[in-house]
Amino acid sequence: MIAIAVTQASLWVGLVIVDWPAVGANVFAVSVAAAPAYLLNRSWVWNRSDRHSIRDEVLPFWMYSLAGLAISSILVGLADQWWSSTPIVMSANLVAYALLWVGKFFLLEKILFRRPQCDEK
Repeated sequence: MIAIAVTQASLWVGLVIVDWPAVGANVFAVSVAAAPAYLLNRSWVWNRSDRHSIRDEVLPFWMYSLAGLAISSILVGLADQWWSSTPIVMSANLVAYALLWVGKFFLLEKILFRRPQCDEK
């Protein structure tokens, strides 16, 4: 929820305050929120406090984040072109990340950050 709030607030700042084009504001917003999203997910969701693994954690998370950036930029660009409305552009960003959330959940939670099952004997 924090990463979503940071992304949406940054997107709004880029669109309304700075008056950037929608895709530029989206790149800014996703960039601002990426590091806190990784660190908060790692700590709160996956309960990890050990050393970061580049291969097993960081790289997959950032690759998925780049995919999110690409998809959200496409949707934000289309929304801006068709409607030129700040709320619709911001909604397009949310839709892109909602679509990716399910895949990210299964990839990160069920594969990368899964915890070994304890045999109760």
